[in-house]
Amino acid sequence: MLTTVLLVVLAMVTVGAAGFALVPSAMGSSRAQKRMKAFQGDIRANRQEADASRTRDQRRKTVQQALKAQTDELNAKKRVTLPALLFQAGMTLTPAAYIRNSLILGAILFVILLVTQVPFYFAAVIAAAGAYVLPRLYVGRRRKKYQDRFLDELPNAVEAIVRGVKTGLPLNDSMRVVAKDTKEPVKSEFARVLDQQSFGFSMTEAVQVLLDRVPLPEVNFFVVVISVQQQSGGNLSEALGNLARVLRNRKKMKQKVKAMSSEAKASAGIIGSLPIVVSILVSLVSPTYLQPLIATPIGNVCLGVGIVMMLTGIFVMNRMVQFEI
Repeated sequence: MLTTVLLVVLAMVTVGAAGFALVPSAMGSSRAQKRMKAFQGDIRANRQEADASRTRDQRRKTVQQALKAQTDELNAKKRVTLPALLFQAGMTLTPAAYIRNSLILGAILFVILLVTQVPFYFAAVIAAAGAYVLPRLYVGRRRKKYQDRFLDELPNAVEAIVRGVKTGLPLNDSMRVVAKDTKEPVKSEFARVLDQQSFGFSMTEAVQVLLDRVPLPEVNFFVVVISVQQQSGGNLSEALGNLARVLRNRKKMKQKVKAMSSEAKASAGIIGSLPIVVSILVSLVSPTYLQPLIATPIGNVCLGVGIVMMLTGIFVMNRMVQFEI
């Protein structure tokens, strides 16, 4: 009987000891598993953050490479051909018609100079120079005005695309809204992009038309953002929103530079026009006073040297008041 009771007590002690031994290990195992899961979660979060950072860095490098390539291409195209010049000025004039009109202008200048008793060779040189320079200046001025009007409206167009994308519209539909509601020339240029897409071009290829038409850094930024988003994805509304802010800041900077340089431009215009105005007034008061400059060979040489020096001075003053941003 005593032996049986002793065996029962020993069995109970053994079971209790085993329970005390197993319970802490189970609790420790549970804590270890929790720590392991937390550690794995931290590793996963760090990995996701690293992947996101790597994706951002890769997208940033892609944008930088695309922007550098587009900028190099723009710099390589600084010497614009005549057809490209007419195209970028928004003119429908053909190169043949431009050359014909230039020749007609040269002939008219030559006849006017001969009628005013300018020597034949001077009349020929001045008429040839006028036939080449004056139409170029006119087309260049038209081109500059076209680009300025485009840049004035481009930030509004980009913001309209941002609002459309944020409301859930596709990029094509957002551009269609811009082509419908914005001012010229942005309206017609975005319509041209949509026409290119209807002919089967991709969005990346279609937006290149904007850069061909208006080869400016601001348009280059827009083309790069659209091209990179089409190729590698990303938050288009955020990228275009940042672009709109950049465009407006550049516009403010250009207006500030224009205001600060207006005095220098006015001075250059007055100084450049002063010899011509004085010679005209002197000729009206005393018609024979400047006659030796035209009637004598030495006067012709002096007149030619004076014209060359005056043109050189006008060119230098013009370059001094030109600022690029």
